[in-house]
Amino acid sequence: MWAGSEAVLPAYMIGMVLAGTVGKDHVLIRRLRTLTFGLLTPFYFIRAGSFVSVPALAAAPLVFVALFFGKMLSKMIGLFPTVRAFQYQQQEGLYYTLMMSTGLTFGTISALFGLNHNVITQPQYSHLVATVIGSAVIPTVIANGLFLPRHLLPKLERDRKPGVPKASEVPMEAE
Repeated sequence: MWAGSEAVLPAYMIGMVLAGTVGKDHVLIRRLRTLTFGLLTPFYFIRAGSFVSVPALAAAPLVFVALFFGKMLSKMIGLFPTVRAFQYQQQEGLYYTLMMSTGLTFGTISALFGLNHNVITQPQYSHLVATVIGSAVIPTVIANGLFLPRHLLPKLERDRKPGVPKASEVPMEAE
C-alpha cells in the first residue's frame, strides 16, 4: 500500500522470482500451497469479487461477450501456432491452447489496481473481472469436455466412461 501498488503484487512477484530456488524443497512447497490456497487466496478473491457489480454486467452483457471473444481470439492466435510448432495432434493442440494462459491471478490484480487508482470505473472493473474469470472457466470446461487427450491418460482412466465414478470414488457401503 505504501508503494501505491496492490498489496498482493509483491507476493506474486516474489513467488515468481523464488520459484526456481524454492521449487527444490517439496515439503516447503506443500506447506506454502496449503498456506496460500487455504488462507491468503480466498481473502484476496473474496475482496476482488466484492467489487463486481452484477447490475452493471446485466445492463451491458454484450460488453462481456465482446471482451471474452476478444481475449479468446487473441489467446488462440498467439498460442495455437506455438502448440502446433511442437507437432501436437489437432485435438491435443486445441486442448493445450484452451488450457494455457488464463491470466486469472494477474488479470484480477491489474483490474483491482485500476479500480483502486481510479483508472477504471466499477462497471469497467466488473466487466474485466467477469471476462478474466470467464476466460479461465469456459475454455477449461470446453477443453476437458471435447478435446481431452484421453490416449495420454493411464489405461484405467481411459477405459472409464464419462460420468462413471472411479473405484476410489465409490462409497464404502456400495462395495
